[in-house]
Amino acid sequence: YVTQPNKELRQRVKPKSDSVPPPFRESRQLGPEKTVTRKIRPISPVPPPLSETLAGNEPTGVAPVAEMGGSASSLEAGSKDDRHWKEMKLQLNELPGILARLSKIKLTALVVSTASAGFAMAPVPFDATRFLLASLGTGLASCAANSINQFFEVPFDSNMNRTKNRPLVRGQISPLLAVGFAAACAVPGIALLTLAVNPLTGALGAFNIFLYTCCYTPLKRVSIANTWVGAVVGAIPPVMGWTAATGSLDAGAMLLGGILYSWQFPHFNALSWGLREDYSRGGYCMMSVTHPALCRRVALRHCLALLGLSAAAPVLHVTTWTFPVISLPLNLYISYLGFRFYKDADRSSSRRLFFCSLWHLPLLLLVMFTCKKPLPEKEEKGDLLAGNHGKAVEIRLP
Repeated sequence: YVTQPNKELRQRVKPKSDSVPPPFRESRQLGPEKTVTRKIRPISPVPPPLSETLAGNEPTGVAPVAEMGGSASSLEAGSKDDRHWKEMKLQLNELPGILARLSKIKLTALVVSTASAGFAMAPVPFDATRFLLASLGTGLASCAANSINQFFEVPFDSNMNRTKNRPLVRGQISPLLAVGFAAACAVPGIALLTLAVNPLTGALGAFNIFLYTCCYTPLKRVSIANTWVGAVVGAIPPVMGWTAATGSLDAGAMLLGGILYSWQFPHFNALSWGLREDYSRGGYCMMSVTHPALCRRVALRHCLALLGLSAAAPVLHVTTWTFPVISLPLNLYISYLGFRFYKDADRSSSRRLFFCSLWHLPLLLLVMFTCKKPLPEKEEKGDLLAGNHGKAVEIRLP
């Protein structure tokens, strides 16, 4: 039996294009004059339709569907669990480090050091016991304020690279334990300042906790005025140190508070300039994000204000006239960096200004302490007479 050539069949089975690669073509010889060519295309494994599986074999067809549905639901549940806050198991040996990060121990150390500077600059004889009590109470109040601040800002800290590893964000500590720690610091801290030091210092400490947690923290997401409120918070600790030593608010206390107030603007504005993306992701209203030109102007303005405040120290009888002279190079240098930050408006100039502010404040306070005005001679003579009188009384006693 011989098949005759069929022209129509050859045209129908003739491939449309000869550009198909050889691996995807298969040829079979059907005779001396008839060739059938089929094109092989790679296909992806597709699960059979539900109707065919039910028609063919119902038990074996339903099982894979159930397994797929279960795996999909488990994956969806797992992804949802990953997005939710989880509390990790707390190890007792890790608790001190977690609480130290919760209370921002470095910031607390800065607060205590500025309060100590205010105590040391007060024009009264140094009382070591009162100094230790005031430092301890101020440190406890700062730990409480920082802990409450982190408790309120957990949802926003998780969006920022700088704060995403804080203990509450990572679930290393429960919110209840964080609030309990804040209360355990605030109550004895304020009680210590009020009862063991004086009521004025205790009132300033309580007001500063309120100002930081209830005014500054929520204002960060509303208005750029939060920077000025935060500067007031940082200016109160040296005033607390002065009132702890003297029991009154004097011009010297206001001067120290003014120096800390002005110093914070170049310090924080330069820091926030490099963190603009982070603050934007967190939803915070910072000058560096919404008003960049104002951010640089305010930093320069308060760098120059440090020059005037240092010159006012001897006028207010806090230091001698050598303090403005010795502190002039320090203030001129930070003012120069503030001017470069204002003109260049880049990360390099902001970084230099920020790192300068880290050593500028300790040096300025140290120079101020070395140039402290000596105590009035009347007070020294009164102390000597009181000491001599005490000795005379001791001699007359049998």
